[in-house]
Amino acid sequence: MVAFMGFRGRSLERAVNIGLVLPCYILFGYNHAVGGGLLSLPSWTETFPEMDTVNTTGDVKIANSKIQGTVMAIYTLGCFLGCMNCIWVGDKLGRRMTIVAGAAVNILGSILQCTAFGLPQLAIGRLVTGFGFGHITATAPNLQAELCGADHRGASVLLEGVFISLGLALSAWVDLGMSFTTGSISWRFPLALSIFWAAIVMSTTPFMPESPRWLVKKGRVEEARRVLAALGDLDKDSAEIASDIEDINESLAVASQGRFSDIWSNASPQRLLHRTCLACAGQLFHQLSGVNALAFYQAKIFEERLGLGGLEARILAGAVFTFQFLVSPAGVLTVDRFGRRKLMVFSAIGMGVCLATMAGTTAVAHNTAAMGVAVTAIFMFSFFFPIGFLGIPFLYAAEMAPLSHRVPITSMSTGTAWLFNFAIAEVTPMGFASLGWRYFIVYAATNFFFVLPTVYFLFPETNGRRLEEIDQVFANTTSIWHTVKDARRIHRMSGSSSEEVGRVKASSH
Repeated sequence: MVAFMGFRGRSLERAVNIGLVLPCYILFGYNHAVGGGLLSLPSWTETFPEMDTVNTTGDVKIANSKIQGTVMAIYTLGCFLGCMNCIWVGDKLGRRMTIVAGAAVNILGSILQCTAFGLPQLAIGRLVTGFGFGHITATAPNLQAELCGADHRGASVLLEGVFISLGLALSAWVDLGMSFTTGSISWRFPLALSIFWAAIVMSTTPFMPESPRWLVKKGRVEEARRVLAALGDLDKDSAEIASDIEDINESLAVASQGRFSDIWSNASPQRLLHRTCLACAGQLFHQLSGVNALAFYQAKIFEERLGLGGLEARILAGAVFTFQFLVSPAGVLTVDRFGRRKLMVFSAIGMGVCLATMAGTTAVAHNTAAMGVAVTAIFMFSFFFPIGFLGIPFLYAAEMAPLSHRVPITSMSTGTAWLFNFAIAEVTPMGFASLGWRYFIVYAATNFFFVLPTVYFLFPETNGRRLEEIDQVFANTTSIWHTVKDARRIHRMSGSSSEEVGRVKASSH
């Protein structure tokens, strides 16, 4: 019990949330947005003139905006590469050691960034920082989901969104505060602060329990019993723990230990390709929502699209992220009541309306009323987004993936998020430069005509099911168009008769 600091039951889950999930996802939000608030600082443009879009015009500004987009986006490319690396190292190192290794590499990248005196070192630092954090973002949701009970797994994992929002808010206010200083400290300190959060992750993670499902997969069954007993506040030799171990072993037996190449097969009963596509689609929709066009360049949008001064833009960006942090618990409080699908549908509709409103209002120049409506739409977008698409894609990916292939599927899913994040961060400066207010219409359309119908028709509900029970949804379906209906049928059966549940379970083997 020393490894778990004496905690058991719900108190142990809370310790995991505070000691591991909190610093991991503050780091997520902080890394994601800290660079965007530094781009117009005098010392920044002086040190990196190749990225200066403040004091340049015409073709020079367009060329610099391309370089700026690439350097800012290369962090997300590093995250993608880190996620892909987890396919090979994740199951070898285990959940905890993968997170620790990722935090160490993140620290190295942050040191390179905050000590940079030229563009090449800054770009390499952002790539290295992303590579390290990619390991964390591909692994932490798995560990958290595998340590949570089915009845509150959604709320627990969605705490990630609350902590990401806190990290975004912290980055905005740190950028604002340091903008009042002179010299390079104004941007070196914000970039260096990432080291603090990564160091906390490195120091707390070894004291957390390892995933019992990973332990069983590696044949360390006795250790898995101790973890499950601590999580459930039970005796390790109890019938409940024996049943849990049996279920985990049965889940593994369906596909043995699994090979990476298996995820390209759609054979029953696993339907791994189907599940991989759903996991990746959730993260793709996270990016197509338009959030990263706003998060990376929030201050620039307020300055260049709404005509605000630099100080006012930074204050407003900090207020938006703080508002998102304050409202993001709405998703935590409702995900286990209403389920994943309903929140994603609600969120997609709300974000689409907000983006369409932003397009219409920013098309009107020098209109105070239109500016006020545009700012309100940005705030409302920050209400709808965390409810359905900040934490749920990470949760849904972990739920979609069977234990035998959880690491490669969630690594590909999170890698999809970072790859499209890179693309969006790369094209956004050019998008605003060439399309102006019409750029918002692109994301409004993807929410209405792509994200919304796909979630409604193809995403089965996973709410209230143990991870091993979700396997049965796919064991009894024959088509991507039947999965939603089959999930509802199995849910009705599970509420009516334990004998029927047994027959469903037997049919999956």
